[in-house]
Amino acid sequence: MIEMRRKQLSFGDGLIAEEVSDLCEDWMPHADAVLADEEIVALVYEAMAKRHPKSRSRGRHGFSAETVLRLLVLKHIRNWSYHTLEREVRANLVYRDFTRVGAGKVPDAKTMGRWGPALGPQVLKQVHARIVKIAQDKAVTTGRRMRVDTTVVETNIHYPTDSSLLADGVRVLTRTMKQITKLAGAVGTKLCDRSRSVKFRLLEIGRIARAKGAINRDKLKRRYGQLLDATSRVVGQAKRFSAEIVQGVKQAATASSWCWRGYAPRLMRWFRWSGG
Repeated sequence: MIEMRRKQLSFGDGLIAEEVSDLCEDWMPHADAVLADEEIVALVYEAMAKRHPKSRSRGRHGFSAETVLRLLVLKHIRNWSYHTLEREVRANLVYRDFTRVGAGKVPDAKTMGRWGPALGPQVLKQVHARIVKIAQDKAVTTGRRMRVDTTVVETNIHYPTDSSLLADGVRVLTRTMKQITKLAGAVGTKLCDRSRSVKFRLLEIGRIARAKGAINRDKLKRRYGQLLDATSRVVGQAKRFSAEIVQGVKQAATASSWCWRGYAPRLMRWFRWSGG
């Protein structure tokens, strides 16, 4: 069962609030004033209540909408993962007081990970609009224009080896040429898909490089030569595609689709980037 706010506070909550009253960070009082707004908490409450038909009246007591909101705000401000958020809130009395967890149990990372999709972009948009309205009312800003910066999430990528970069270039060029052929039909230069042979060369290079003992440099040199040969053929084919688009040999059903797609500029940008 979801609640707007925690109704039953424990003796430990009061002790925590008293102990950390002078330890709050500079931004916390301002955030407290905004997050105490009933409309913002109500937006989160309604979104959380929609997860199950009878979330408002049945089931065990879950975390209140106010706690959900404050935990997600803290995560965003600190740019933490859900696992880091769980660990930091459990260990820090200031964060326990700010998020209204108090002396209660801190939600685990999996539980908090389900809150973001439950709110969704529409609710976040309404929350942002309400915050702007509060800022206007308090003469903090006129609110005529607002710029929002996107959040970049760190993720693992493959190590950029020479062979993998060549394979990535072949993949992108081949994909673009397939899209051109689909729009223009079988006119001009025909597409020769070398993706499979490039993939095999990439796997062979990887196996040779990972082999135990001394690296067979002659064999590795031959595989790289084959990969470079296939890559150069794909680049040459892409240049012919680009030239035929400019010359009008390859044309779509409507001229506007070429302007919208911008395939020739896309190919030329890749050539400039690759030094081709």
